[in-house]
Amino acid sequence: MLRRFVVFTLMSFLGLSSALFADQVTLKNGDRLTGTVVKSDGKTLVLHTEAAGDVTIQLAAIQEIKTEQELHVTLKGGKTAVGPVTTTDGKLEIATKTAGTVEAPKDDITLIRNDAEQTAFDKTMHPGLRHGWTGGANVGFSVARGNSETENLALAFNAVHASLNDKITLYASSIDTTNNLATPSTVANVNTGGLRYDRNVNPRLFVFGAADFQSNALQYLDLRSVYTGGFGFHAIKSDKTTLNFLGGLNYTHETYSNGAEILPATTPISYQSYGVTHRFTALTLGQELNQKLGKSTVVTENFYFYPNLQQTGEYREIFNLGTVTKISKWLGWQNQFGQVYVSNPPTGSKNTDLIFTTGLNFSFAH
Repeated sequence: MLRRFVVFTLMSFLGLSSALFADQVTLKNGDRLTGTVVKSDGKTLVLHTEAAGDVTIQLAAIQEIKTEQELHVTLKGGKTAVGPVTTTDGKLEIATKTAGTVEAPKDDITLIRNDAEQTAFDKTMHPGLRHGWTGGANVGFSVARGNSETENLALAFNAVHASLNDKITLYASSIDTTNNLATPSTVANVNTGGLRYDRNVNPRLFVFGAADFQSNALQYLDLRSVYTGGFGFHAIKSDKTTLNFLGGLNYTHETYSNGAEILPATTPISYQSYGVTHRFTALTLGQELNQKLGKSTVVTENFYFYPNLQQTGEYREIFNLGTVTKISKWLGWQNQFGQVYVSNPPTGSKNTDLIFTTGLNFSFAH
């Protein structure tokens, strides 16, 4: 009998202790919840309870909050205070270790995080180079047989490593179209790739450096290398919309083969490469838009203008417009339209190339 009494008393004491040391949330209707405050976005508060797991509560429905744990509270204006939290008469009191008690109206709360949430957030803002990558791969393929024998393969890859103050972007794409009934059999072959580094100077201004590479069989372009540096401006930067404007200088090195010279009909067909190399400095002017439409579709659009500073009147333009619509967490459908214009293409090629691809998108996050 005594043994049962001791066990009952101990269990009651432990239960009372856990209640005493738990965070408490009192609602305006008088209900009281105990658990661990996890986070708040200024509109709702997430409380982890033993019985019901995570419970989301409207902040406007809360009468009082009292926590034993330290919380990281961000107020309007960007000020952050860390310490146990209590509310009194609609005001929030944070008992900090260094600045004493910080008071603020409850309506001034923009974010609340406990230590675990804050640590996870800090990792996303300052990930190591091996972590924090997001991106995707696009695949499109088509085959025609009968009166024609054509094959088309489009591949693309992009990866972004973003932290609080900087961003690394890698990308590569390839489009290859062949016609087995034609000579030569390669109808189109375009390859692009590059990398870019952005670094925020302040919330609106950033500096960037980039290296871009391209080859294009239709324009007899063996390789174009463009090395760019400059400044950018975040005109719009929100969860749904990002609009940037860029300006800077670039050094361009490009080599054209000028196509293939076909010998007289009496001679077996052969091809002789002869070309020209351009080296020049140019301006880099650009605009970039990223727009979320609903919960599943993202639209990306960019335009770049490269006027040659050494040969007045010569320039290059690049325009891209694409969409990705999510089908599942990792699978989507992508459409991509691109236009490249060169004011001084080699003899025998056109100024403008238009490219449209569609296919599957495979996304990833690491």
